[in-house]
Amino acid sequence: MDRDIVVVGGGPAGMMAGLLFARAGLKVAVLEKHADFLRDFRGDTVHPSTLELFHQLGMLDELLQLPHSRLEQASIDIAGRRMKAVDFRHLPVAAPYIAMMPQWDLLDFIARKARHYRGFDLRMETEAVDLLYDKTDRVCGVKTRDGQSLNAGLVIAADGRRSVLRGKAELPLRNIGAPMDVLWFRINKPEGQGGDVFGTVQAGRFMVLIDRNDYYQCAYIVNKGQADQVKAAGLDAFRAGLRSLVPDLTAAFNQIISWDQVKMLEVALDRLERWHRPGLLAIGDAAHAMSPIGGVGINMAVQDAVSAANILAGPMAAGEDPDPLLEQVCARRIKPVRRMQTLQKLAQDRVIAPLLRRAKPIERPLFALRLLNRVPLLRRIPGRVIGLGFGREDIQSPEAPTIPE
Repeated sequence: MDRDIVVVGGGPAGMMAGLLFARAGLKVAVLEKHADFLRDFRGDTVHPSTLELFHQLGMLDELLQLPHSRLEQASIDIAGRRMKAVDFRHLPVAAPYIAMMPQWDLLDFIARKARHYRGFDLRMETEAVDLLYDKTDRVCGVKTRDGQSLNAGLVIAADGRRSVLRGKAELPLRNIGAPMDVLWFRINKPEGQGGDVFGTVQAGRFMVLIDRNDYYQCAYIVNKGQADQVKAAGLDAFRAGLRSLVPDLTAAFNQIISWDQVKMLEVALDRLERWHRPGLLAIGDAAHAMSPIGGVGINMAVQDAVSAANILAGPMAAGEDPDPLLEQVCARRIKPVRRMQTLQKLAQDRVIAPLLRRAKPIERPLFALRLLNRVPLLRRIPGRVIGLGFGREDIQSPEAPTIPE
């Protein structure tokens, strides 16, 4: 084989996998179809669980030198009251908060660290479009759009929620479904405004605003398939709805002068029932698309990469066949994924969907929300679930020597 591993996809899961496998002394090629990482990423949340992994790698202090904002608490505005709901500050980790960091900065940082290892090879503008098979029908590499055939002892599909490779491998996908889509946009913060992430709710409407230092990143939730209707009603109606939802930002919403400033995220919730076949392993969004609820997608994907490296890197570095171990990766990660998706599905069906359907004004917050607001200790529970997730991984994969500076 030309290399030990080909990782397809240069997102958080693929880049972390590339770093960890190269760190273990393996020859790894990471294929990214774009020319750079400077794209309109919507997932900029680096949760405490992921920050802790960088702490274990000795990279956290340097990572936090990159531009970011910190979210320590979350609240929701409902029925004319701001209710405190989530608190990350007491988590038992080095960085007990969510770092809101542009994803391109995070990916550039991982690539820079991965290049310290001899076996790491990042290939931009290289799009994998098909799989290669040997005579036993085992996956043995990938074909690229420009006609290359790249052989490898293992292919890791980290090519996102619309993964080409999982389709080519005919891995069984279960669609769980989501009742909403999200319209993303940003507005510059008025002077004197600011604070932690908060949601604001009225009958039939729901928006989340994330403080990004000098601007708000806004997620306006709409019913599934309703985005075209919102656009058809026009920008004036859209801005008017936003003003009635968050009156304090009335003037700021005038910054939205074109639909080009508003991006639609089609929400998906699905997972593979089997993540592998001989010679191939799917991780991250290619294995399980998460709802944006809790912003956990990046962090679940990174945990997949860590688990894969923990299980596979040492044996592969010793020359062992990875195929018998692929099931262990799936078995270890599928339970945390199922638990998190179950919670997301519950929140979608029992909270968000009824709110979006509701016509009557909301006169009183839900009992659970009132309880969280009244008892600060209880806010640590959603803080732990969102911040650390389930089945949190620690770095256990081996480390090879780095290239001297």
